[in-house]
Amino acid sequence: MIDLRLLREDPDRVRASQRARGEDVALVDSLLSADERRRSSGLRFDELRAEQKALGKLIPKATGDEKAALLKKTGELAAAVKAADAAKDEAKAETDELLLRLGNLVHPDVPVGGEEDFVTLETHGTIRDFDQEGFAPRDHLELGTALGAIDVERGAKVSGSRFYFLTGVGALLELALVNAAMAQATAAGFTPMLTPALVRPQSMAGTGFLGQAAADVYHLDKDDLYLVGTSEVALAAYHMDEIIEADRLPLRYAGFSPCFRREAGSHGKDTRGIFRVHQFDKVEMFSYVKPEDSEAEHQRLLAWEKEWLTSLELPFRVIDVATGDLGSSAARKYDCEAWIPTQGKYRELTSTSDCTEFQSRRLAIRMRDEQKVRPLATLNGTLCAVPRTIVALLENHQQPDGSVRVPEVLRPYLGGRELLEPVAK
Repeated sequence: MIDLRLLREDPDRVRASQRARGEDVALVDSLLSADERRRSSGLRFDELRAEQKALGKLIPKATGDEKAALLKKTGELAAAVKAADAAKDEAKAETDELLLRLGNLVHPDVPVGGEEDFVTLETHGTIRDFDQEGFAPRDHLELGTALGAIDVERGAKVSGSRFYFLTGVGALLELALVNAAMAQATAAGFTPMLTPALVRPQSMAGTGFLGQAAADVYHLDKDDLYLVGTSEVALAAYHMDEIIEADRLPLRYAGFSPCFRREAGSHGKDTRGIFRVHQFDKVEMFSYVKPEDSEAEHQRLLAWEKEWLTSLELPFRVIDVATGDLGSSAARKYDCEAWIPTQGKYRELTSTSDCTEFQSRRLAIRMRDEQKVRPLATLNGTLCAVPRTIVALLENHQQPDGSVRVPEVLRPYLGGRELLEPVAK
């Protein structure tokens, strides 16, 4: 959530942010009104309580008619205090509900627009010319099936559409990717974490995933628990309701977890193969920093993502995501998109978001700096979303005979193997 004081002092900035996101601008004025009612009802309650206490001190000294009058007034005042308390609670609840619906303030340099209005910042690597090489590229499913690495037919038989098995070298490739990603993160100073895949509602809401993204989340009604779509949720809630000493910052965690997404609204998109699935594994970077350090940390997370994709020898580009595609928590987001040969376009592999103080305010995570307690900033960044990375690896490193070259960074985790080769049928 944003700072209510900032909302009062500069409502036009908040309105502009909502407008840039394509969200409801009227929400800002509704929130301002609710906040005014909250503050005024709080003052009224305090005044009545003070009057009630003062009256209580007079009663023991009073006698006769004076005491009777005071007692009558006490009863009336008690009813007024009760009503004022209820009005205060109602106004606070309304304010809190509206505040939770408001997105983070967009960074002023973010391009304005929808999904296709991003700005390309960098391009890395060389896209292969398969025509020049003399063969037509196979897609990842054809390659993965021939390698004995991917089985979507049995995935669908067991669990339904958008599920899959990684088998043989496919399973080994996932383990290699996860271990290599964790090795890079650990070398960069991240603490490795294996995180819960089920979280409480306050954890999911605190990270901003029960707003516009709620339709994409799996909920276990009987237990009132949510399956995470990213370990960002557990890593953000890890320090919920805590005060962290400033000299401990930055705190950096690399979480590995299964991720679950309903892919609501994706009907008919990426139905072939394992690019868009309901369950996958991911290594996620997460940072807690001082608010004034968040932009620099964002650049560091992006640099680690670029280092990872470069080590995998993938052609990719970096985009500055437009305002309408940020998600409620991010003030700014960069995506790294790898080239997928058979699709003839770049597709998202990693994403890093600067959430500034938005999540820490919702989760009550604060820092103590020179005896002052204040919210800190949180940031997240994908290091390796396994299925999409496998898609990019298979398609970009395929050979004419259907084998796939293994990038050097993964070879130590695959027993020194340089090629993944088709299995005999």
